[in-house]
Amino acid sequence: MKKKKIQNISILTIAILIIGSIIAYNYSVDITKQKGLQFGNELNQIENNISDIQEKFYSEKIKWVEGDISKIELLNFYKIHVDNFKKNISKYDELTPPELFNSSVALLKISAETQLESDLQFIQWIETGDESAKIRSDALFQESYEYQNLGLVEFQTAKVGIKYYEGGEKFEEPQGVSPQKVLQVYEKMQKQCSEQFRNESGEFDSNQIEIEWFDCNNEAKEWKIQHMP
Repeated sequence: MKKKKIQNISILTIAILIIGSIIAYNYSVDITKQKGLQFGNELNQIENNISDIQEKFYSEKIKWVEGDISKIELLNFYKIHVDNFKKNISKYDELTPPELFNSSVALLKISAETQLESDLQFIQWIETGDESAKIRSDALFQESYEYQNLGLVEFQTAKVGIKYYEGGEKFEEPQGVSPQKVLQVYEKMQKQCSEQFRNESGEFDSNQIEIEWFDCNNEAKEWKIQHMP
């Protein structure tokens, strides 16, 4: 378990380096370049925050195991952790990525949401001793890792796409994604669309918001079609 957590922190570090590299890319139009730089900086900050949040999550657990803090202190910290994580995840919705990066942002957000679900199950295990919660946490952790990997592939593909449109380099879609994983991502994308545009009653506050929800679902469907083997 500990090894997996360490690996996840390493993956987050790699993600930060990869995403940060978007800043070095040149865009053909100045305004597009400025938007790309802003997007790269903002996304990189979100990933940095997630890395810090998760590192503290596991370091506090180690303190508890070693007897440096009590179980009550650990659970109080985890309440703060959950709030911080939720706030950070909401920042994905504030991004204005260049079109080619929409898919990678969606996948990275799904990865973060799944990691939070894993953390919540982990907290339940600490609080109650319920081994089934620990098993669910481990399974969700693996899902989060897979979504993040796919998101990074999409991100790299988008960067190649930018070079393709400007310089003629070959553009290739990610390969080796299973139909089951594509459907899982598609369902989560649909869920995100509903959470973003529907109100608490499941309705739309305006016709414009309903149109945006419709467009969001169409983008999810297009992603599924493009990636289904």
